[in-house]
Amino acid sequence: VQLQASGGGLVQAGGSLRLSCAASGRSFSRLTMTWFRQAPGKERDFVGGISWSRGTTYYTDSVKGRFTISRDNFENTVYLQMNNLNAEDTAVYYCAAHFGIAVVTTTPEYPYWGQGTQVTVSS
Repeated sequence: VQLQASGGGLVQAGGSLRLSCAASGRSFSRLTMTWFRQAPGKERDFVGGISWSRGTTYYTDSVKGRFTISRDNFENTVYLQMNNLNAEDTAVYYCAAHFGIAVVTTTPEYPYWGQGTQVTVSS
């Protein structure tokens, strides 16, 4: 499984961005897809994820109501729609995947990673 993240950029506070993560290789419809982010000098943190089973989504509290994850199993792509961005959302965003059902919030559970895309929110 290869993952390619894109869509990052510079946006003003209150603005929106949509990140994409395109997957190639095995069985995208059986992949649980998750987004993490890493700010400078900080650990890589869970943002949200979508299970391959029923498309159930989970989010960290700080993004609930602002971020939405969706997937297109025909396009083999997962999306992260980010609205009402603030400076604390500035980070490199990574997509990750595994073949389990559960959206897991810890990085060791994910064997497949994209290269990361930078999101910078100016205040």
